[in-house]
Amino acid sequence: MTGQSNDAPWQRPGEVPEPAPGRPATARLVDPEDDLTPVGYPGDFGTTSVIPYQDPNQVASPAGPSYNVLDQQEPLPYVQPQPAPRHLAAEPAEIDPSEDYERQRAIGRRGTQNLGLLVLRVGLGVVLGAHGLQKLFGWWGGQGLGAFKNSLSDAGYQHADILSYVSAGGEIAAGALLVLGLFTPVAAAGALAFLINELLVSISARPHTFSYFLPQGHEYQITLILLAVAIILAGPGRYGLDANRRWAHRPFIGSFVALLAGIAAGIAVWVLLNGVNPIA
Repeated sequence: MTGQSNDAPWQRPGEVPEPAPGRPATARLVDPEDDLTPVGYPGDFGTTSVIPYQDPNQVASPAGPSYNVLDQQEPLPYVQPQPAPRHLAAEPAEIDPSEDYERQRAIGRRGTQNLGLLVLRVGLGVVLGAHGLQKLFGWWGGQGLGAFKNSLSDAGYQHADILSYVSAGGEIAAGALLVLGLFTPVAAAGALAFLINELLVSISARPHTFSYFLPQGHEYQITLILLAVAIILAGPGRYGLDANRRWAHRPFIGSFVALLAGIAAGIAVWVLLNGVNPIA
């Protein structure tokens, strides 16, 4: 029994052996002692000069110039400077008016103000609605539509037949809207226009005398006018159908517009349909 031989394969004399697969033909073995410090090296290991490598098989030649690491440093790569980041000023956060109102309502900052506006609004609405029903249907001892039309004609109004329906119906509608808190500025402006005409009729009945106190005075009409103005400027409050509207809980420009519109409508109706100077 023979084992596998480790000898090199047989070849003819003078034949060049084929290189082993995976190794170049020019490859040769390197003595690891070639990397050691040459015998007779005069320097020390702390020098910064690099000794050039010489092949011991070649003829010795004068050493080339040494490369000094400290004196011949390579330049650092140039980096383009970047501009410093700009810190933008923080903008104030926008606050939704509806959220601000909900927060104020939650902590109860308005106290009983909303309750007071409810009483004011419902009180004026009930008074207007009741007087409108008296004029239109004659309820609760009212004069009825026919007598109301005659009173408008006696006061000097033109088209009293149409104006009687519009006036009585508008008074009822304004009262109902005020009670519900729906379209409050519009309803209060309409009520203001009607109350201005009622005051002018009362003044024109006694043009040369002006009395404030009842029974001959005008304190009733003046009080209702002031209530309508207060509702226009203060808004409907939280207890109403207009509570979720932005202009309802922060009335400002719209309130002045509604106030001027109510005053202008009342004066326009008096001038166009009556035309009598109430103080002459």
